[in-house]
Amino acid sequence: MSGSTPGAGDVTKGIPPEQLGTPTGTVPRDASDVPPPPRGNVILKEILRGSAVTTVLAIVLALIVGGILIALTNEDVQAASVYFFAQPGDTFAAVWNAVYNGYEALVRGAIFNARGADFAAQIRPLTNTLGFAAPLIAAGLGVALAFRVGLFNIGARGQMLIGVAVAALLTFSLDLPMWLHIPVTLVAGIAGGALWGAIVGLIKARTGAHEVILTIMLNYIAYYLLLWMIRTPALLQKPGTNQALGSATPESAQFPELLGPQFPLLDFGFVLVIVATLFVWWLIERSSLGMRMRAVGENPHAARAAGISVQRIYVYAMLFAGALAGLAGMNQLQGAVTTGVTETIDAGIGFDAITVALLGRSRAWGTFAAGILFGALKAGSFSMQAQDIPVDIVLVVQSLVVLFIAAPPLLRTVFFLPKTDIEKAARLRAKAAKKAVTA
Repeated sequence: MSGSTPGAGDVTKGIPPEQLGTPTGTVPRDASDVPPPPRGNVILKEILRGSAVTTVLAIVLALIVGGILIALTNEDVQAASVYFFAQPGDTFAAVWNAVYNGYEALVRGAIFNARGADFAAQIRPLTNTLGFAAPLIAAGLGVALAFRVGLFNIGARGQMLIGVAVAALLTFSLDLPMWLHIPVTLVAGIAGGALWGAIVGLIKARTGAHEVILTIMLNYIAYYLLLWMIRTPALLQKPGTNQALGSATPESAQFPELLGPQFPLLDFGFVLVIVATLFVWWLIERSSLGMRMRAVGENPHAARAAGISVQRIYVYAMLFAGALAGLAGMNQLQGAVTTGVTETIDAGIGFDAITVALLGRSRAWGTFAAGILFGALKAGSFSMQAQDIPVDIVLVVQSLVVLFIAAPPLLRTVFFLPKTDIEKAARLRAKAAKKAVTA
């Protein structure tokens, strides 16, 4: 009969994807009608699904390249290479000494200093590593959380700066005891970062604008907004000066040192970072909201068809990401060793956080471990400089780690590892396409 009731497939036919998948008033789509995930989600998913073996190999390969650079820039190696063919052993010995001394200095400055006069001096490098790692971990957690939802959060820097600006503007003038001033400043900074991140999620949810463009532009806005504040006497400019100097952090708002004045870089902020890591792990891996976040990260079209509000998840994800970046900013602002409000208070942490999140495979504890590794590289770089090794080599090693993490096929080619099923399928498709063209 021509007037029979249409089937479910006919009912949904022609309805735009954004109108499907709401919890009520719609008919779920057939699985075959769900579009594939966006290309960006697929690429990000493949990067983050690498094994622990590839992560370790990426670090090893980056250190090998770093060792080559250390040798090439060493004066003894350059002098011995002049007569390499006459006495090659001298060149190899110089290379070994340069690389060994460089990485020994890295370990001595980041983990344990056997030359220390007492036990406190010997373990101070480890506490410095943890202190440097704290803001990296917090910001990295924010980037990692956004990655799990399929969002490229490049705005941790801006979220940190706004968190610093809000905390300083609202709480520095308060005359409060330490037990109250610290949490009030901390909450204000986290809220400022969360608000700045939520703006990105809201604009993306409402307009579909790409989050990379949004976060990069908001980074500039946050930077120049903070710069204007520290140049304005009525806002954040340091009293008694007409230069671009921000106010110092009140002593009552600074985190207390965990192990005393002998270890100035390790303060209460590291405890807060551990709590934040536990929270992100629970949120993503154990909560119902985390399940919806992971679903959106896998395929937002399928998540929408299953009744998940993708737009709302985008706002939630960026709000949490901004809050974590705000926590990183508070580690810089309220740390036991702080210079107060400056336009460079982020110290490049906002961009290093992307590296940390990638190395940690966007898992909470993986990001925590990656942050400690990069904190160790930063702490050890000062000892390497004492060996006349350019600090830029450490930055090169960090960049190479990202390169190898983001290019698993390159890593597998270098170490002759077997190809994954996805790479094999892509290779077969390329052969088939080539055969079709030649035919």
